[in-house]
Amino acid sequence: MASILVVDDSVTMRTQLELALTAAHFTVHLAPNGRAALRVVSHSQIDAVITDINMPDMNGFELIKALRTQSGHARTPIFVLTTEASPVLKAKGKAVGATAWIIKPFNPATLVRALKRVTT
Repeated sequence: MASILVVDDSVTMRTQLELALTAAHFTVHLAPNGRAALRVVSHSQIDAVITDINMPDMNGFELIKALRTQSGHARTPIFVLTTEASPVLKAKGKAVGATAWIIKPFNPATLVRALKRVTT
């Protein structure tokens, strides 16, 4: 099954996503911010990323930009999962290379279906 990187500074959100994704038989890697996420992708095969936007050290926009400059992740699906609903922020996400923008709270089953579509 596909390997998903979950990037969120909230332990609760990382745990919730890990439970939903492992129940759907995904391999899950966790990171509390963009900087830690870049360390994970440097030594793990990642098929998709779910990232928050507002995080310390390196936010989601910076992470997406950094991933898109790496040849191995130029086309990796990147889902933004955030409480931010601003059209301006959504446009910024699209501009830096986000694949999808999902507002918290989210439906785990819908997220799993979307991940399966982009990773199989």
